Amino acid sequence: MLDAAVLEAVEVSRTFDVSKPWLQRALSRAPRQVLRAVDDVSFAIPKGRTLSLVGESGCGKSTVARLAVGLYAPSGGEIRFEGQPLSAARAQPALRRRMNMIFQDPYASLNPRWRVRDIVAEPIRAFRILKGRGEIADRVAQLLTQVNLSPRDGERYPHEFSGGQRQRISIARALSSEPDFLVCDEPTSALDVSVQAQILNLMRDLQDRLHLTYLFISHNLAVVRQMSDQLGVMYLGRIVEQGPGEAVFATPRHPYTRMLLDAIPDLEKVGEQAARMPVAGEVPSPINPPSGCPFHPRCPLANARCVAEKPAYTNAGGVLVACHAVEEGRDRP
Repeated sequence: MLDAAVLEAVEVSRTFDVSKPWLQRALSRAPRQVLRAVDDVSFAIPKGRTLSLVGESGCGKSTVARLAVGLYAPSGGEIRFEGQPLSAARAQPALRRRMNMIFQDPYASLNPRWRVRDIVAEPIRAFRILKGRGEIADRVAQLLTQVNLSPRDGERYPHEFSGGQRQRISIARALSSEPDFLVCDEPTSALDVSVQAQILNLMRDLQDRLHLTYLFISHNLAVVRQMSDQLGVMYLGRIVEQGPGEAVFATPRHPYTRMLLDAIPDLEKVGEQAARMPVAGEVPSPINPPSGCPFHPRCPLANARCVAEKPAYTNAGGVLVACHAVEEGRDRP
């Protein structure tokens, strides 16, 4: 039996007003423009598990990441942390410190004027976890050792480290508040491939040892496959397919998921490349999304119903799929 959800999103939406200034709109008689970045997203992450969200740039993954830690407030729906609304968790420091975030660019997320020891110690001081200088110094040394750095590295500045080492510092800082839940927003995309593997192995090891729960954001399907217990495929602000990671990779049902997987080169299937279905076209504007299913302008299985009606979720062998073709059985040859 699965543990209760650490983080739960219930029909969460987020919009942004991207209108021109009032005077310009008044002179040109232009209407307000609203960008719908996240559209009725729901998921639950049990303790000690990883939910990964994958999709093209601009699909809303990073917005979900910021919603999950309270950097953005939902425009609709609700996010719950251990059963409590996230707004209530933010108001309680004891709960707030139990969630943290690892950002995409390790250099931009570290203060270049601070020594590493002060960067890692900042959450400890902010949440008053420890007070004595000696206790804080010992905890910082322990955290740096935990991410395979030396305690002596605490005396150095971020620019003195490589990209992989800086991301280790970011992970140490994220762990310093003793969190249960971490949002990882493309934590390896700015790193070399060999370094990516080291960071991913470190994160899996920390998850096993500290019983951490991850929301992992990535556009790299190889990375997602290594990290995921559950996988959600996002398109234009909505999760179009969600289920166990291996099930989604083994038998993708949504046409968009198939296109993403077909875009991965496979040297073992060179002769089958012609039968693959690469991702074609451009992602529509979230300011003016298509009617019905948002994927229908790019979908080879689209029909009149897809143009007119937004698909509900269909349970296809334990995987939730928002696709009329799957519901009607048109996705099978």
